[in-house]
Amino acid sequence: MATDKEARLGSIENPIKFRDQDFQALLEKCLKSGQLFADPTFLPEQKSIGLPEDPNPKKAIKWQRPKEISKNAVFVEDTIGTTDICQGQLGNCWLLAALSCLTMHPQLFVKVVPANQSLSEPYAGIFHFMFWQYGEWVEVVVDDRLPVCEGRLLFSYSRTRNEYWSALVEKAYAKLIGCYGSLKGGNISEGMEDFTGGIARSLKVTSRTPRVLWRSLTAALSRGSLLSCFIKACSTLEIGKVMKVSDEVLLLKLRNPWGFVEYRGPWSDKGKEWDDVVKAEKERIQLQQNEDGEFWISTEDFCSLFDVVELCSVNPDNLEEENPPASTWTISEHRGFWLQGSSAGGSRKYNRSFWKNPQFQLVLTEGDHSGQVYEGGSNENYDEADGEDDNEEDEDDMLIPEDKKKAEKPKQKGRQCTVLVELLQKNRRKDIVNFLQIAFHIYELQGACLTRNFFMTTRPVGRSGKYRAQRGVWKKLLLDPGNYIIVASTYQPNQPGEFFVRIFSKTGNTLGTQDFTCSSGFLQLMATPVSPEDQATVHKTFDEEASQDDRLNAKKIMKLFNTALDKNYHLPLETCRQLIFGQATKGRSSLSRKQTETLLSNLRHLQSIFIKFDEDSSGTMSPFELSTALEAVGMQCDSKVIQLLSERFASGELQMPFHGFVSCVTRMQKLFALYESETSQEVKDRGINHWLLQFLML
Repeated sequence: MATDKEARLGSIENPIKFRDQDFQALLEKCLKSGQLFADPTFLPEQKSIGLPEDPNPKKAIKWQRPKEISKNAVFVEDTIGTTDICQGQLGNCWLLAALSCLTMHPQLFVKVVPANQSLSEPYAGIFHFMFWQYGEWVEVVVDDRLPVCEGRLLFSYSRTRNEYWSALVEKAYAKLIGCYGSLKGGNISEGMEDFTGGIARSLKVTSRTPRVLWRSLTAALSRGSLLSCFIKACSTLEIGKVMKVSDEVLLLKLRNPWGFVEYRGPWSDKGKEWDDVVKAEKERIQLQQNEDGEFWISTEDFCSLFDVVELCSVNPDNLEEENPPASTWTISEHRGFWLQGSSAGGSRKYNRSFWKNPQFQLVLTEGDHSGQVYEGGSNENYDEADGEDDNEEDEDDMLIPEDKKKAEKPKQKGRQCTVLVELLQKNRRKDIVNFLQIAFHIYELQGACLTRNFFMTTRPVGRSGKYRAQRGVWKKLLLDPGNYIIVASTYQPNQPGEFFVRIFSKTGNTLGTQDFTCSSGFLQLMATPVSPEDQATVHKTFDEEASQDDRLNAKKIMKLFNTALDKNYHLPLETCRQLIFGQATKGRSSLSRKQTETLLSNLRHLQSIFIKFDEDSSGTMSPFELSTALEAVGMQCDSKVIQLLSERFASGELQMPFHGFVSCVTRMQKLFALYESETSQEVKDRGINHWLLQFLML
């Protein structure tokens, strides 16, 4: 546990060391040996490039250190600025635009690019940078060997050609993600969040009049937000206004991350409009009429040309349109998985599996906001980040008629809680960019276990909006104090993935996995009477084949059961052995006449359940189907237990055959019975879930 003198692991003061590389130790080792650092974990080879190799030998890639490329190479030349970053032969303008934004915020910049790094003495060819990754700061170490093609940097470079800090940041981020090719294509919000740990939002340009948009962006800048905008390319943004004779003109200053190609319309570098602006005004806004990628544009023209502005704020208060009072925010975080066939339940459109998605309990204790909301409403309009409906076809048609009739009439409530929820999917840039369509829904908690029926009959009180194939989605909401469930999902079911949830709240909140206590009513449900036909079959077999003590061994039990059961549900010998050892045989590997009758009756009962919940008639059972089938048997199991059962009794396959289902039920029956007979208070204190997980992993 971290003390005041020892910062929490993953904080900016004590970042996680990527690939266990300690910068300070490596630096000292290199300085002592006189050898320049050569990173063994990110080699100078085509794999690190991650793009197809050019067959032209003249365009072969060499890896060179800055001093080998330019004799006047420096880490930083004069001061840090937006023109330090120009896009090379890689479609990562989203990342470079975010990095360019960062240069305008020195206090944030030094978090990513630590001070006291240089290409001069003491120099050892080693550098380090910090990136935020899903709730934790990570330190990435790189050597300064950079890819060069035809004598010039292949990727990011500085306009002066002598400055190398931006190229090294790009290399470190490429190493973190996997390779340079993994940086191709993305949203500016990704880079903004990874450079700050903040919250990025999108603002549609058409949602404001030009003058209101200008005021909104000015306010965001004054609060320290990072701003970018894009049409199809992405740019960083500054804001200003000039006095043209007696008129006030609202202008925006933009930069193309390519470092060249500028806007040519009114107020551009060569625009005649500047002729009517006095020299003092030009000096005040530091007008530079050079071909450097930076240009000015009127707010009206900006609104007609650009589509979206992206803003990133370290503090949720900075997302407000007006200047809010300073608030204390609490943060809850959780990491989770969508597991194929188990917890990847898909959207609400897939009502048979949606309820199996990961659920996180949110407890809000005290309201901070007074106002009117709508009964049954979903906070759709509280924030403009994404007010679109889900792309699930009429998802509310999944509800029962009584719930659909709920009127959305305004009603006055007490103080509510301001909550910001963000869902980020992880590790989707390996080799290729492959983002899943993701979203989250929020429900008021009713009871300890949310079953499929709950989601079939209840509307969410909040949701992120349309499923989007991007790294993150978020929503700001007003919720009454109370208990809630956040359900994170992909649009299609059975899409595996890893994700990160974080919640900002102005009041205390807690966030945890909504797993319930497993329970069993198995013994009572399985006590079904033996049919006369089965009883006659058992007696006939025992009369003909039983041993002298009137018992049958595993092979004869298998033959008996497979004679009685349908061909598609025959049992292998190993399953029959498990059935025998699941009975009270006092260590013997055979069954009595009565035990055999009971087992055959139970097998028929399990077969009927298996057929009922094998909804696609495949003759096998998915983990989704397994969960509901076990409920019918009388066993209530949480998601972790279901996943282990699926892996163990389906032998690693997605689908479980009937004999696997029989083995699963047999094992669970024994474990529940052993737990009930356990006398250790320590075991009881840990609970049934811990008990099941412990023995299922053996």
